[in-house]
Amino acid sequence: CRRPGSRSPRSPRAFPQELQQQYSPSRWARRLRGDAAVQAHIEAVTRARASTRTALHVPYGEGDGERLDLYLPEEPSDTFPAFVYIHGGYWQSLSKDASGFAALALVARGIAVVAVGYDTAPKGSTCCAVPSHICSWLLLFRGIYLCGHSAGAHLAAMVLCTDWTEFGVVPDIRGAVLVSGVYDLEPILHTYVNDALNMSREVAQRNSPMLCVTQAVPAACEVLVAVAQHDSPEFRRQSQEYSQALRSAGWAVSLLDLASVDHFDIIEKLSEDTYILTQVRSPCSSKLLIAKMK
Repeated sequence: CRRPGSRSPRSPRAFPQELQQQYSPSRWARRLRGDAAVQAHIEAVTRARASTRTALHVPYGEGDGERLDLYLPEEPSDTFPAFVYIHGGYWQSLSKDASGFAALALVARGIAVVAVGYDTAPKGSTCCAVPSHICSWLLLFRGIYLCGHSAGAHLAAMVLCTDWTEFGVVPDIRGAVLVSGVYDLEPILHTYVNDALNMSREVAQRNSPMLCVTQAVPAACEVLVAVAQHDSPEFRRQSQEYSQALRSAGWAVSLLDLASVDHFDIIEKLSEDTYILTQVRSPCSSKLLIAKMK
């Protein structure tokens, strides 16, 4: 999907040392610093995991990490709308096991929550491409609302780049919520993050959603790009430029700049009914993705 010979929309101006800081979200957290911020994030989402009807560790591929956790409404149905969540962790940490935090609010409304696991680096190569079987199981659901956080937002954005002709059918993705994501991988090459990923520049460019934006088709879903006030300037830049790239290609996209949150609690708060992202991600109306922003 990369345009041959294309470059990132803006070459990083920061020196490598500054990039290390810009792409270390815990250094920008307002509540806690360093590893303590990461641990608080893990504990928050783990506490919020719902006590609901579940189907855990459902395989969708051959990799050890390629499993789904499903949180299902009590009333049986073959047509659950599905909130599909892809976790972050720079493609090398975290897991689906701490990704059930959104289930409390949604399952009560008759919405299934699907927490996606994937093989992480150095064992997995998810950052280099979205495996075809991740795309394949999306075809099983009707009324999909796709959500990704950080590296998970990158993977969700890559799903939007997928050429579905090889599958013979297009999944029913009605909306995408991309939260504090990475859409241009080239700056990552110059940081500690790439130690485990070992990406080349060519791989980074080929798998940067910023360079994979296609012209919107009539069936293209609505997209909400959300970023935290206390995300780093680089994370904020990436969200702003990616949303603009989508808009320029004809996508229905909104950029939501959330005040008083950082890279971690911007996603933790999805467990709260009154949180603005909890409202806009509700699949009860496809128009909520845009209408709540106006």
